[in-house]
Amino acid sequence: MKILCISDQIDPVVYSPAIKKRFADIDLVLSAGDLPMDYMEFIVSSLNKPLLFVFGNHNLEEYRFYGDSAALIRWNEVIQMRHSSGAVHIGFRVHREEGLIVAGLGGSVKYNRGENQYTNFQMTWAILKLVPALVINRVFRGRFLDILLTHAPPSGIHDKSDPCHRGFKVFLWFMKVFKPKYLIHGHIHLYDLSAVRATRYRDTLVLNAYSHYVIDTGDAGRAIPENFNE
Repeated sequence: MKILCISDQIDPVVYSPAIKKRFADIDLVLSAGDLPMDYMEFIVSSLNKPLLFVFGNHNLEEYRFYGDSAALIRWNEVIQMRHSSGAVHIGFRVHREEGLIVAGLGGSVKYNRGENQYTNFQMTWAILKLVPALVINRVFRGRFLDILLTHAPPSGIHDKSDPCHRGFKVFLWFMKVFKPKYLIHGHIHLYDLSAVRATRYRDTLVLNAYSHYVIDTGDAGRAIPENFNE
């Protein structure tokens, strides 16, 4: 299966009349946040493939986001947005699509009073709420999940030292316990072509989806970019 991963930047390679030809063999699209709904709608309508997404921590007024970090998450009119854009919001829930089990965890580490920001404790609590669904998958499907889709990276993997771009420590625990094949995140912009995009952590390939990147779940070699960091 080929998956188009996107986040944080409207990529002219994707947002192009040539999208159908360039990405004709894509089976699924995963958006790791901070992208406008009309961009995702363009991708869905052009490729006619399912698109799963989580929200980032920018431009949330466009998405009609309401709530506070203490409440973890409150989305208004999510059902209407799913219908109008064709994309499916999977933030803080487990979803099955195209034979894959994907869990979504949106938002970033709390660094100011902005929306969709969480402490490590709050994100841990959100993950614990997913455990029953993950265990059911393990019992009936032989695995907890295939992909964890997040906006922020794990702590110490692809993150930065400034308060805004730190990663979540609990994501390391998640990978250790639930062993997803991939953790796909956004939030960390890549301005240097030699910057590390993918890192192996235990059984999981952690991939930065900034701008766009294609992975092939049936070909491990093609899923790992040249600047892979073991």
